[in-house]
Amino acid sequence: MWFDESVFYQIYPLGFCDVLVGNDGQHASPVGEHARIKKVVDWIPHIKKLGADAIYFSPVFESDYHGYDTRDYTKIDNRLGSNEDFANVVRTLHENGIKVVIDGVFNHVGRGFFAFQDVLANRENSVYKDWFFVNFGGNNDYNDGLWYEGWEGYYNLVKLNLRNNDVVEYLLSCVKQWIEEFDIDGIRLDVAYCLDHDFMRRLRAHVDSLKTEFFLLGEMLHGDYNTIVNDGMLNSATNYECYKGLYSSFNSMNMFEICHSLQRQFGSEQWCLYRGKHLFTFVDNHDVNRIASTLGDANHIPLIYALAMGMPGIPCVYYGSEWGAEGVKSNGSDNDIRKSYDGPVENELFDKISAMAHAHHTSRALCYGDFNQVVLTNRQCIFARDCGDEKVLVAVNADSQPFYANFNAGTDKAADLISGQECCIAGGFELPPYSAYYWRVN
Repeated sequence: MWFDESVFYQIYPLGFCDVLVGNDGQHASPVGEHARIKKVVDWIPHIKKLGADAIYFSPVFESDYHGYDTRDYTKIDNRLGSNEDFANVVRTLHENGIKVVIDGVFNHVGRGFFAFQDVLANRENSVYKDWFFVNFGGNNDYNDGLWYEGWEGYYNLVKLNLRNNDVVEYLLSCVKQWIEEFDIDGIRLDVAYCLDHDFMRRLRAHVDSLKTEFFLLGEMLHGDYNTIVNDGMLNSATNYECYKGLYSSFNSMNMFEICHSLQRQFGSEQWCLYRGKHLFTFVDNHDVNRIASTLGDANHIPLIYALAMGMPGIPCVYYGSEWGAEGVKSNGSDNDIRKSYDGPVENELFDKISAMAHAHHTSRALCYGDFNQVVLTNRQCIFARDCGDEKVLVAVNADSQPFYANFNAGTDKAADLISGQECCIAGGFELPPYSAYYWRVN
């Protein structure tokens, strides 16, 4: 599948396009040539140079504020542009060999959603009252004179009843429109851990009937990914277990943490959980602090990407982090991690991540190989990715001092896929301080 071999680039459009403000009708985008969403087109050379060949767009549809409070599943947010503008952006991305995945927020809607507005207006007489979980004898924080279930208690996010067939049919019709009008290549399911499993099965069958190799990715913060990543449901899930293991291993100088997670998930033993699956790998995203603000040592930034690009999974880079942009969640606000940038920056960090991303593309072992630990200390790790016809050793030294690693690779020389240089690894190799290698050994 194309997504198993891709490197993704995540864009949070409302932040990227500098319109992370309430949708009060005062910040509508121009349409046509000057539509705000067209900014993505200007970044295409940068994205391709980085080595990404797929974009995951956070919400693009009309919403009350941040995109996850949907007003209209059929219309691109007026702060970004028009449906035609977004279709043209997707077409241009496809012309440049870049696939497009968009957020599908199916668990809840915003208070401005038409069906919920009808419930507020008509109460028990609303034909949409069973689209939600409503108690007309209660109340809520907005003093509507009725209670309804909000996602995790947030009343601005009104939970949909996915056991109601009318709701499901409506959502599936919107997905059909997205594929036909925008020609998207996949959907990332927001809070997939909350979604009804029968809904996800119907969604899988629905998209398969509309487009081949359509990618369904689920947001999973916890639990067993196998419950939703299987032949009848989703192709992949966000690997939050390894997200935490990646940054924590560097900050605590304990490579055992991430390697334990990788062994637990992808090792060769029968009990390993996700062998053969391609989980979605990231070091930061629109919901967490930027990696440059998370790691205690800036020298570790390229190294954490080396692990993310080298471990089993589908790697993703969050816009701005490829040049070391900083950002921290504060006082309940995500705005600092969802900023707009005037233009992309290409620096030494960008060049290193780009080399790793291109190496990932050129190696079947890095896309499909199994996982086996070779060398592991608190500050160094080497593991093998082997798919039979190709074997790559991923090596990282997180220490400020050189380290001599003893191992037998079965060959004296290897090509480093990151630098393109040949290395002598007979009996071992001295890893320089803060270094990373992808050695192709056969």
